[in-house]
Amino acid sequence: MRALTISAHGGLDQVTFRDDVAMPELGSPGDVRIRLAAGALNHLDLFVVQGMPGLTIVPPWVLGGDGAGVIESVGSEVTTVAPGDRVLINPGISCHACDYCKAGEQSLCVKFGLLGEHRPGTFAEYVVVPAWNVRRIPAGISDAVAAAFSLATLTAWRMLVTRAKVQAGEQVLIQGIGGGVALAALQIAKLNGAHVWVTSGSDEKLAKAAALGADETLNYRTVDVAREIRGRTGKRGVDIVVDSVGAATWAQSLGALGKRGRLVSCGATTGPIVETDMRRMFWNQWTLMGSTMGTDAEFDAIVTELSAGRLVPPVDAVFPLAEGRRAFERLSEQSQFGKLVLSIG
Repeated sequence: MRALTISAHGGLDQVTFRDDVAMPELGSPGDVRIRLAAGALNHLDLFVVQGMPGLTIVPPWVLGGDGAGVIESVGSEVTTVAPGDRVLINPGISCHACDYCKAGEQSLCVKFGLLGEHRPGTFAEYVVVPAWNVRRIPAGISDAVAAAFSLATLTAWRMLVTRAKVQAGEQVLIQGIGGGVALAALQIAKLNGAHVWVTSGSDEKLAKAAALGADETLNYRTVDVAREIRGRTGKRGVDIVVDSVGAATWAQSLGALGKRGRLVSCGATTGPIVETDMRRMFWNQWTLMGSTMGTDAEFDAIVTELSAGRLVPPVDAVFPLAEGRRAFERLSEQSQFGKLVLSIG
């Protein structure tokens, strides 16, 4: 089958389109095989190409976590979907048997893994996943939007709704608007009645974010973000910070965080090592928390919002699968606003 692969870690020159990759087979009675129509990039895909501690691949390794397509075949125990159903994929694979999974916390599974990182991914003509990892695509949703939806939206939903427990009227700061998680967080925060601040080094991205509902926009190249927020909130600061940028924004994020504030992070794009003054943390009674992907129940919740038209991811550009390296290059340049999608079907 055709697929976008790597055979070794390194630069984007390792990203290779091939037409001789083996077809994946059903591994258990609960699996489904999907003929993919589209896949979507995430920053995770760049990290997989570059290599991460403890990550091993079997060449040719199929990249990609997000995807959407049509059920081609199902295992003998599958009853929730059938061949011919259009589905989108939750890229987080859990065992559904450990204590965390039984408690409904699938993203804490002791065997948790992600498509494209721990298992062959979605940038291919076919992928095999457990049936509990797919949901039918709501009517009227395109393949590109469906493919762009799951990972970023599920991650942002858990961060804001489950972990930070955003409330109407709260002040929310989202660092680095333009990527999938940040844009989903903007939509979710507004959906829950929050007053949203966003940052970027691009005035063009800030203007687009304002058009999507951002209340306050700050260009971190021209203003001190924490000082500006403190000044415009009467020194109060914000209630919640969504920061997946990491080292480059951590100090500003804490500087903007008010008393009893909650900072939630799902990533560290600019570096994982940060410094925190513990005295400020306990004096201001902050809550600093991590978040990864989401649960089955949260997946159901966001698909309901997609069906209602309330959470629809912006798509920046669509590339043919054979030109997938171009999409990786655009992602690495951080010039996109919205999701980068690969057309596969």
